[in-house]
Amino acid sequence: MKFERYGIGIAKGMALTFKHLFRYPLTVQYPEEKLVVSRRIRGNELVWYPDKCTGCATCAKSCPQGNIEIATHAAKDNKYVVDKFEVDTGRCMFCGLCVESCPYEALAMGYAYECAQYRRGDLVLKKETIQISDARKPSGYYRPKIEEALPKQTLLVYWDKEREEGGQKLNFLGLSKKRGRGV
Repeated sequence: MKFERYGIGIAKGMALTFKHLFRYPLTVQYPEEKLVVSRRIRGNELVWYPDKCTGCATCAKSCPQGNIEIATHAAKDNKYVVDKFEVDTGRCMFCGLCVESCPYEALAMGYAYECAQYRRGDLVLKKETIQISDARKPSGYYRPKIEEALPKQTLLVYWDKEREEGGQKLNFLGLSKKRGRGV
């Protein structure tokens, strides 16, 4: 009766468990080993190019939460000098609207994702800390020129055993095409 239907389901579940028991593990020891994340990651930081910034405050106007604060003053030749550029990353949802709206490409999403702090005040980043440097690298989000120079992602798992470039290599695991992973 119903036992036949449940017995087949249990057998299928155990077969799947045993299939995954003998395959190559995907786990890495996180603090010691780090995988290369996607080139277009929207990391937990912003990277600012002060030489490209004109102080137009388009990024601050496009922020839906008002986390970007810019103060400028007029200089010679009808140009603006940025006096204050602060980003509250504690309230930021990292939507990327400020990066997309900047007409001079002076703002980019960062590549880092480990930006935890113990105090909320430390999450407000000043213009000296968000400038581009060796420690702050921009991601390829909305910047295709930057994306080409970044390393390939190692976080991907390719189910195609003939694939040569990028991603973690796994032992071939034939999955059915019904489930969408078969290649």
